[in-house]
Amino acid sequence: MSPRADLGAVEIEYETFGSATDPTIVLISGFGAQMISWADGLCRRLASSGRHVVRFDNRDCGLSTRLDDHPVDSKAVLAAASAGDRDIVRSLAPYTLCDMADDVGRLIDALDVREAHIVGASMGGMIAQLFAIRCPDRVATLTSIMSTTGESKFGRSTPEASAAPLSPAPREKAAYIESTVESARIWSSRKHFDANAAAALAAASFERGLSPAGVSRQYAALLATEPRADELRELDVPTLVIHGLDDTLIAPSGGTRTAELIKGSRLLLVPDMGHDRPEPLWPLLCDAIIEHTGPLSR
Repeated sequence: MSPRADLGAVEIEYETFGSATDPTIVLISGFGAQMISWADGLCRRLASSGRHVVRFDNRDCGLSTRLDDHPVDSKAVLAAASAGDRDIVRSLAPYTLCDMADDVGRLIDALDVREAHIVGASMGGMIAQLFAIRCPDRVATLTSIMSTTGESKFGRSTPEASAAPLSPAPREKAAYIESTVESARIWSSRKHFDANAAAALAAASFERGLSPAGVSRQYAALLATEPRADELRELDVPTLVIHGLDDTLIAPSGGTRTAELIKGSRLLLVPDMGHDRPEPLWPLLCDAIIEHTGPLSR
């Protein structure tokens, strides 16, 4: 069993790799994704470079607290979002991505870490951006992977890719694995997609525990969160933006726009990478993160 950090009303399940005396990298997962979406091998590769790697389950996912006493009317949230009424969406959402960013701060508090390298993927990239905006003094570096700024005209999904994550997940294990693999095939790297790896991750996620209601609350949080363009323009944190050129779930324009807004940021556009982190690209991705999180004069 991994340790749990008690963040008051929310307890966060987390796991660490490497020595706590090394600089800390915090890995933030995306929408509905458990911490095991950051593969063990990728985490060990980062840790072997002299990094203390922390991965964790976001609230309402995996083994972290599920806020089941705060039900969400998903149809009403989607209707309000489609009508462009963010005030109604906020009134229906139990929390926003800002609250999830605050979870990151409380987690590193619990780990007695003052400053960390913050790395987020997809919705995790949005959370990472918000943590950097809200607590820049606690961010040694920011890495935003396959993410976007919240502005609707950037990072648009294809219709097929946007529908897949919102489809009801089967409750029976074999059907869940099959459905998850077929969904992943839509947005994953075309060249590097590994159905066996996707099935193994789906099986492990199923065994740890699914939270369909939690996924609905995370989606409401995403829709209730304001775009970050103005705040990102003012952000003064060393930033690396990584985006796959094959990404159909968050188009590369999401990464390009993020890098455009954050002054001094570095943009790495990766050929043959979709909305995933396939093992053949681990050397490239890890080397980029390791280089970015090396000694910096702030």
